[in-house]
Amino acid sequence: QVALVESGGGLVQAGGSLRLSCSASGRTFRGNAMGWFRQAPGKERAFVAAINWSGLSTDYTGSVLGRFTISRDNAKNTVALQMNGLKPEDTAVYYCAAAYGAGLNSNPANYGYWGQGTQVTVSS
Repeated sequence: QVALVESGGGLVQAGGSLRLSCSASGRTFRGNAMGWFRQAPGKERAFVAAINWSGLSTDYTGSVLGRFTISRDNAKNTVALQMNGLKPEDTAVYYCAAAYGAGLNSNPANYGYWGQGTQVTVSS
């Protein structure tokens, strides 16, 4: 059974940091791009960051550029999202996802496996 499990969410004050981790089991995703998405209450799921299969290329939504860093460890089948300088508008449920392909992708429709999500709450 294939599963993506996120961890590392929580409550943090504005300006603080959190590191989200996503562990995959059931199959390897070494050949797949990986991404992080988030969904705030009353809003659609939105792209946050993606990393290609090798880890050499990344992409970010503009609002997190310079504050968030996505990385992956193919040997461990994990992907992480380091979040610094958190703002109240970053509050959302964060989801890890594995893409169908190897290249960068910001469209959630191109991701076939999803984790259950982890809550990130940033207080002002």
